[in-house]
Amino acid sequence: MARTKRKKTADNTIAQNKRARFDYHLLDSFEAGLSLAGWEVKALRAGKVQLTDSYVLMKDGEAYLLGASITPLDTVSTHFVTDPIRTRKLLLHKKELAQINAAVTQKGQTCVCSALYWKGHLAKARIYLAQGKKLHDKRDTEKDRDWQRQKARIVRDNIKQ
Repeated sequence: MARTKRKKTADNTIAQNKRARFDYHLLDSFEAGLSLAGWEVKALRAGKVQLTDSYVLMKDGEAYLLGASITPLDTVSTHFVTDPIRTRKLLLHKKELAQINAAVTQKGQTCVCSALYWKGHLAKARIYLAQGKKLHDKRDTEKDRDWQRQKARIVRDNIKQ
C-alpha cells in the first residue's frame, strides 16, 4: 500500500511582529531571504525567535535585519560563538533594494520586519516600508478594533435570540 503524503499546513509562519502594525502605517511589502547560520535555522524550526523591536537598516546598498533575537538551542556546539541579536543580511533584488533605499532616505519612511515564515525549505522575511503613527492614530486603531468586537458581539447575540 502506498503511503499518503502528509498535508502541508496553510500557515508556515515562524514569528510575527504584531507591534509593527500598531506602531506604523504599513505601506509597501517585500519578501526577503535571510542569510543564516546553521544553529539559527535550527532555532527557527524550534520557534525561538522574537521580532518585537526588529527593523531593517540600509548600509552600502544592502539591507540588514537588526533587533531580531534568535535564541540558540541548548544543543548548539560549545565551540561555536552564538550571538542571539547579531545583524543578519537580507537577500533582495537590486531593484527592490533601490526602492527601499529611496523611500528610507528621501521620503523619511522606515523599513520594519513584520513576519518570518517558511517558503519550502527556505526562511523568508516579510518586510514593509512604513510610516510612523502618531498617538492619536494609535487611539483610532484601538477604537476601531473595539468597535469591530462590539459589532461581532451584537450580531452573535442577535443570532442566539
